[in-house]
Amino acid sequence: MSPFRGSVPITAEWEHFGFEHADGVATVTFDRPDKLNALTFEAYADLRDLLTELPQRGDTRALVLRGEGRAFCSGGDVNEIIGETLKMDAGRLLEFTKMTGAVIKAMRECPIPIIVALHGMAAGAGSVIALAADFRIASRSAKFAFLFTKVGLSGADMGSAYLLPRLVGLGRATQLLMLGDTIDAAKAERYGLVSELVEDDELDDAVAALARRLATGPFQGYAQTKELLTRELDMSLSGALELEAVTQALLMKTADYAEFHAAFNAKRPPNWQGR
Repeated sequence: MSPFRGSVPITAEWEHFGFEHADGVATVTFDRPDKLNALTFEAYADLRDLLTELPQRGDTRALVLRGEGRAFCSGGDVNEIIGETLKMDAGRLLEFTKMTGAVIKAMRECPIPIIVALHGMAAGAGSVIALAADFRIASRSAKFAFLFTKVGLSGADMGSAYLLPRLVGLGRATQLLMLGDTIDAAKAERYGLVSELVEDDELDDAVAALARRLATGPFQGYAQTKELLTRELDMSLSGALELEAVTQALLMKTADYAEFHAAFNAKRPPNWQGR
């Protein structure tokens, strides 16, 4: 346990989604299947806080987000969020919209690789949460819909207008965010929105295999790759080259770098320690 945690304890139970941890892999399960796992204010807040806390546990090498039942996540609950926001003043509304953005910021800044297991609908906030993950493994039944304009809001929400063009290009992002139409998994893969497309009965195995690979791999290398992919989106080439040079020089002093060399010469697989 890090000595820099202070006195705040690790959260033992999360009330607004399922949480499990085993063999270096944390799994968050949105568990309102009767509402297609629609999010509540409390679920947003818990997810934001979990993403901040998870790197401090010291025992997590991969995070999986998934949904219970027929869908991944249908976005914000129509009555519990949309209905309630109609009663709020501007200050409280801004507090809410900043909280949803904080979830996406935390996803991108969390050093732990994040996998989203997609089946059924990923709509609204659910589609942006998928967008912010590092890996999106989708079954053929999966569907995406950036629905914000269809409820009378801007299609640019929770960082979608920043992230989506960088993934699928400006033209496709304009189409998806402005029109809000639903696309199936096959089209999402063609657009570049899906990392891996699998049959419905293969989703769990594909997600587990990737999570296991990440959890047993060179964690510091993965974490720094994620960090630089995020930071370099807004950097010049010269700035990116400098950042990568400094990062590589520091990683060359890690135990994992020395372990690769020893394993190579001993003709055995590396025993990655993540340090």
